[in-house]
Amino acid sequence: MYLPDGSLICADVKAGTLLHFPPDSANPGKFLAPKSIALGGSPNGCAVGPDSAIYVCNSGGFSWSTLGPPRLPYTLNIPTIQAANYNGGLIQRVDLASGTFETWCATSSVVAQTDPNVRACAIPCLTDPRGLRGPDDLVFDSDGGFWFTDWGKSNGITRDMSGVYYVPKGSQQPILKIPGRMSPNGIALSPDQTRLYVAESIPRWIVYWELSGPGEIKCNLRDPKNPASLRTLDGSYLLTAEIPGCGQLDSMCLDEEGNLYVATYLPNGLDPTINGGITVVSPTGKVLEFMEFDVGAPEPLPSNICFGGLDRRTAFMTLAGTGRIVSCQMKIPGLKHAF
Repeated sequence: MYLPDGSLICADVKAGTLLHFPPDSANPGKFLAPKSIALGGSPNGCAVGPDSAIYVCNSGGFSWSTLGPPRLPYTLNIPTIQAANYNGGLIQRVDLASGTFETWCATSSVVAQTDPNVRACAIPCLTDPRGLRGPDDLVFDSDGGFWFTDWGKSNGITRDMSGVYYVPKGSQQPILKIPGRMSPNGIALSPDQTRLYVAESIPRWIVYWELSGPGEIKCNLRDPKNPASLRTLDGSYLLTAEIPGCGQLDSMCLDEEGNLYVATYLPNGLDPTINGGITVVSPTGKVLEFMEFDVGAPEPLPSNICFGGLDRRTAFMTLAGTGRIVSCQMKIPGLKHAF
């Protein structure tokens, strides 16, 4: 995440920390050594809220597998099943100035869905009795509320069905708006905030919901922008499942024209020697480009992307397997965040 002061924020999932890279005033475009805030668990997606605090999805911890010599000439760290000491996921609120943080949404803080429009979409009025499992990524709307995905957890035998939540401005209680999803990961709002996009890792597709207002899902029988498209039981529409190769999807962001930039990992299946990349998808579902990460040692596990720089044309990308951050210039400026 790129901040207005030119600094960069990212989460170190394995170390359980939030990293704050101050800008190097003597070298424009460069960064100083990061300041680290230990959050515990496995922090992931983060965003600036209306109070200027950083809100962080924390999925509660993973067990890790490592690939390296002699099989590979480099080391890859790979998150696997839930950690032995895992006891739920949460949303954390971080004050960068003081380096302090608090639990904003606790594991057991979920409240019931009460939106009649959602019930009309055949989603039952329910909560998940397990609470938050693996919060992954979040996006604020201009009203000050935020949506977040719960990627779920695996114990090695079973895997969670999870969902998408909304937290109204000032609230600390997530509302389970969209249950019954498989590995929802990246999440974003269209420039006019009438669409909620979600990238799901295991199904390898991007779906979306039409919104009628902050936190409100519109349930039409057909997509007004695509009359031939029928909605599903939860009101979602398929944007695209034409992901290059066998790539699975992680986090994403948008540019000013509404195109989606989605981190795409393992594009050749479970082959750690093949580079991942960024899949660019138009608002109509057309795959515009696949940008491969060719930065030396293979990078099969890109995880997140954001736009920054003075003109928002610099894309910063985290490479989860090796822990590197890379950047490149884009043709279209990134979409400005709500806060």
